[in-house]
Amino acid sequence: MLFNSFEFLIFFPVVTVLYFILPHKYRWVLLLAASYYFYMAWKPAYVLLIFLSTIIDYFASIWMSKQTEKRKRKAFLLLSLFTNLGLLFVFKYFNFFSVTLGSLFSAMHVAYEAPQFNLLLPMGISFYTFQTLSYTIDVYRGKREPETHFGIFALYVSFFPQLVAGPIERSSHLLPQFYKKQTFDFDRMVYGLKRMAWGFFKKVVIADRMAVLVNTVYGNPGSYNGVAFLTATIMFAFQVYGDFSGYSDIAIGAAKVMGFDLMENFKRPFFSKSITEMWRRWHISLSSWFRDYVYFPLGGSRRGTIRTYINIFITFAISGLWHGANWGFILWGVIQAVFLVFERMTKNIRQKSAEWLGLNKAPLLHKFLQVGYTFIVFLFGLVFFRAESFDKAIYMFQGITHVSREMLSLSALKTMFGSMGLGRVEMAFAIVSLAVLMIAELIERKTPLFSAETRTPKPIKWALGLALVFSIILFGVFENAIEFVYFQF
Repeated sequence: MLFNSFEFLIFFPVVTVLYFILPHKYRWVLLLAASYYFYMAWKPAYVLLIFLSTIIDYFASIWMSKQTEKRKRKAFLLLSLFTNLGLLFVFKYFNFFSVTLGSLFSAMHVAYEAPQFNLLLPMGISFYTFQTLSYTIDVYRGKREPETHFGIFALYVSFFPQLVAGPIERSSHLLPQFYKKQTFDFDRMVYGLKRMAWGFFKKVVIADRMAVLVNTVYGNPGSYNGVAFLTATIMFAFQVYGDFSGYSDIAIGAAKVMGFDLMENFKRPFFSKSITEMWRRWHISLSSWFRDYVYFPLGGSRRGTIRTYINIFITFAISGLWHGANWGFILWGVIQAVFLVFERMTKNIRQKSAEWLGLNKAPLLHKFLQVGYTFIVFLFGLVFFRAESFDKAIYMFQGITHVSREMLSLSALKTMFGSMGLGRVEMAFAIVSLAVLMIAELIERKTPLFSAETRTPKPIKWALGLALVFSIILFGVFENAIEFVYFQF
């Protein structure tokens, strides 16, 4: 079920009303049934994968906790890892590795027919797999006791607001909340609904409109030039941000209405002053997952400079592969690692250069340059992330670096923008909506937009809320509901 669907507009209020009507001891049953129904609305049979993962991890963690020998504890951890990563590999990565192996044999002139499975990628499998893996790893490390209530644990794995695209919650944060008795709170409900509305605005007004232009250009790069490629890549940056942070806002808001707190997943990433800072603000739940369960176990930064750099490359290469079974995603991850290592290597040089240039005396200009650099680096990686093939990505880079004066003439720009899928009015809506997003995030640095504690007078709060709702209704893209970008991951 999509958040941006008519079905969800009926499903969520019904579940919420029933949740507060039912006695506390039965609420987990409702939420579990609702979560499974939410997922089954997409493809019923694939809910069996979630159930299998839940059963294995539930019993593996309990059996693990009863063992005193590390060898036996590790055996049950390996059972969990093998099951979850095995399912992920079969459904998401088997064909990729099979084709890659076939290409390798072909290059060596060895006859090999690459087998492939004709399987549909289960929605959200990467998200709920990582969520349940973090639980079993924490039990193995002795950081938490195993959950003995099977229904509560099943709800932790499948909780519908964040089931298919996060945030990827930790058991220490989410599991205890299912035991807490929630009472209806009007202010909390208003906050949750506002947060959901902001998420819908990002999704249907910004991201889905940008998607039209981005898909047009990236789907047929041979018909466009470097100006179009650069424009589409900038638009894709805001599309993927509006789409994914919008999903997170809806998930956080929906959970908040019922009394649950989900972790923040984005914190104004486009105002980051470095790639390092960017990855502390973008998809926080995933970045912190890789930090805690990949980077730190590899040794983090504790084993010398060279090993630190190697660990960064391994972590981000795996992160790229997590996003999809495609060499473009892996290359995107490696590009992030290159710039992260570059930032570490040049930290002192950059600080001294800034002092020599006097930028420390002009902090606003310095920050503007840092933010601009970070955004350009982010765009560079996005071309590989979005392009349909490596060859097309290189073709687009060549186009961007060969922009001529003729391409920038007024008549050429009018012709180009007129062929990119958005009319003048639609393009105006896109630009205005981006301005609203950036202004809102600037304000949010000092004043939380949706918090009940802000000093903004209530009439202004309600006026802004109504304006947000009407802008969604009037300017949202609803013709064909577009799936959230991260559903494919």
